[in-house]
Amino acid sequence: MELDASLDWLALALTPGLGARLTARLLDQIGPPEEIFRASRAALESCGLPAAPVQALQGAQSRANAEKELAQLKKIGGKLLHWDESQYPKILRSIYDPPPLLYVRGDPAMLSRHVLAIVGSRRPTPYGNQVSERLARDLAERGMVIASGMARGIDASAHRGACAASRGGTIGVLGTGLDIEYPKENRKLYAQVEQRGAIITEFPLGTPPAPENFPVRNRIIAGLALGVVVVQGEQHSGSVITARLAMEFGREVYGVPGNVTEPGSFAPHQLLRQGAKLAGSWEDVVEELPTPVRAELFPVETAPAGERARMVEESLGETERKLYALLHPDTAVQIDELVEKSGLNSSEVLAALCEMEMRGVVRQLPGKQFLRAMV
Repeated sequence: MELDASLDWLALALTPGLGARLTARLLDQIGPPEEIFRASRAALESCGLPAAPVQALQGAQSRANAEKELAQLKKIGGKLLHWDESQYPKILRSIYDPPPLLYVRGDPAMLSRHVLAIVGSRRPTPYGNQVSERLARDLAERGMVIASGMARGIDASAHRGACAASRGGTIGVLGTGLDIEYPKENRKLYAQVEQRGAIITEFPLGTPPAPENFPVRNRIIAGLALGVVVVQGEQHSGSVITARLAMEFGREVYGVPGNVTEPGSFAPHQLLRQGAKLAGSWEDVVEELPTPVRAELFPVETAPAGERARMVEESLGETERKLYALLHPDTAVQIDELVEKSGLNSSEVLAALCEMEMRGVVRQLPGKQFLRAMV
């Protein structure tokens, strides 16, 4: 994928007043970008373009801006992927307003593999984070690529779960420029996602995290995926937008059931009432995928959930078992409460929790709070 060969596509993308739909109309009616830049005013106006973008297309500024953008993109190791390239994902090209140009860091081949999106609340419960991470890990372990939006909360948990798997991969779809790491707390995660998959966006370099950008990028998440899993989300959340777009694109939509008293359960429960598939495990997700896709996934031998839970409990010592019985997968328990209820002293509790955390049996949250890891 030669960057210089994409210069005309980049100049077109940077032309003021042209969005994805107007750009698509120009490409369909006039031809490739080089022909659009050579087209007459009358030809451009016949495509329904306003005066400002017509004037910009006939000037030299868009190409000058593209040359500067290209130089900056090379410095950060980015790539460009446009409609006419074989690596542009066919599944994304099939939606009604696919981005004509994608900025990419990482491996662009990831975009054409079997992708499953996991999205949800930026303010999830511990249960939501655990479900998101476990689903992503289990699906990636079977060869799926997990797409999400690099946001804090459920998105970040999905990316971490995919990165923890030995197979598969992950794709982060940004609502900013490729050079903007947002939120800052996910900086390390950006590096992991780029190493294990790809980070992509349609927005030019330097584009800030403006609120209006995120609903726009959600169509890319939905368009890349065979299906979208909503873990948690409130009534007017972006995950609802992504799920609705997935339905419009003919993708599978899944909801993870949650506590009915939690506001974050609204989105998945609403989707389930509307006919979404219930997703409690990776098996629930995979069984809805097309047969050819299921045939290509890696079989992974795992014990049933009940058997795995029994094996975990049998591996615990007496002190660990006593603490494990006081923990829950969806509600964190503060260490002082564990000391009080277990009858153990604080040193014994800390030592046992530390050992169980190292073995992946429990998870620690900020404030010395603990919960069971899902198995």
